Amino acid sequence: MKLGKKERDFIYYLLLTLFGYIMLYPLLWLLGSSFKEHSEIFANITSLIPKEFTWNNYIEGWKGFGGISFATFFKNSFIVAILETLGVVFSSTLIAYGFARISFLGRNFWFYCMLTTMMLPFQVTMIPRYILFLNFGWVNSFKPLVIPAYFGAPFYIFMIRQFISGIPLELDESAFIDGAGRLRIFWNIILPNIKPAIITATIFTFYGAWNDFMGPLLYLNRPELFTVSLALRAFSDPSAVTNWGAVFAMSVLSLIPILVIFVLLQKYIVRGIITTGIRG
Repeated sequence: MKLGKKERDFIYYLLLTLFGYIMLYPLLWLLGSSFKEHSEIFANITSLIPKEFTWNNYIEGWKGFGGISFATFFKNSFIVAILETLGVVFSSTLIAYGFARISFLGRNFWFYCMLTTMMLPFQVTMIPRYILFLNFGWVNSFKPLVIPAYFGAPFYIFMIRQFISGIPLELDESAFIDGAGRLRIFWNIILPNIKPAIITATIFTFYGAWNDFMGPLLYLNRPELFTVSLALRAFSDPSAVTNWGAVFAMSVLSLIPILVIFVLLQKYIVRGIITTGIRG
């Protein structure tokens, strides 16, 4: 039997709603569990709505552990995420401009060498990087997490380079004729035309830095330096009774910054990805 347009639309939106609910269920369960009493959280894991709402999980969770509140952990995460984002975006944009617009000996060779580093798993470089930073005396500081960001990120260098390559070279030549130098061209011509790519790199770099767990786990041993992701793991104690309500409450709070950024800047994410693909 052939279905009409209304029937097809109904089935389409029904399936879309069903799959959307399945995808959002873990997040909804996390949010609901953050307002439940400890005894209720795992008593009925299919229930999303608490029988009785309580704010104690947020109050207890914010106190943190070892005399260090989650305000410190959030501050550390913001410091690392902001500094790393600034470093990656700034350095990657400059390097991408060099690969796209400046002719130098071995440019393509070095560009392909840079691309090959994208194929290296983190586990391959983890131990050499740790030994290097240990010899530098950077362990137990934010330096191993922040300073490497100022040497560029291969993926964003490639993405921004592709975007710059789509900008007509005649704009640069006209600026050269008017007496502009490389930096002037970069600042007044290139940057205004690659805003979507820069914003996309900014958003994804912040997401990665904010959610990073392995980096802080390797280099940060003092609790007062822990980021939110590391603090959430330290909050759960396998040798004792874990206050899961407090863990879930702080997990919900840790999602707020990235959700806010996504809601405010989601149009730039889509625009940056689409235009980068078209121009590349």
